[in-house]
Amino acid sequence: MDEAAFRAQLKAGGYEDMGVKEMAANHTEPTHTHEFDASILVLSGEISATLADRVVTCRAGDTFSLDANTPHAEQIGAEGVKFLVGRR
Repeated sequence: MDEAAFRAQLKAGGYEDMGVKEMAANHTEPTHTHEFDASILVLSGEISATLADRVVTCRAGDTFSLDANTPHAEQIGAEGVKFLVGRR
């Protein structure tokens, strides 16, 4: 999916807070939650989210959504990651 289509999808889904975020290579975030629903489109690099029952790995062009208050950890790939994120 391209960035314009993803932005339109976010807007249609009620995501009004959108922005591009970058994270450094090999960075990890321990298990945490967010007080908002989040949906991302990976623009470059790789990010993995570890949930209670699975690990989801996303690369350029992949999308992933997470409901508010869902415990997860994040692991960033060797080249870092840049993604468009929407929050609602």
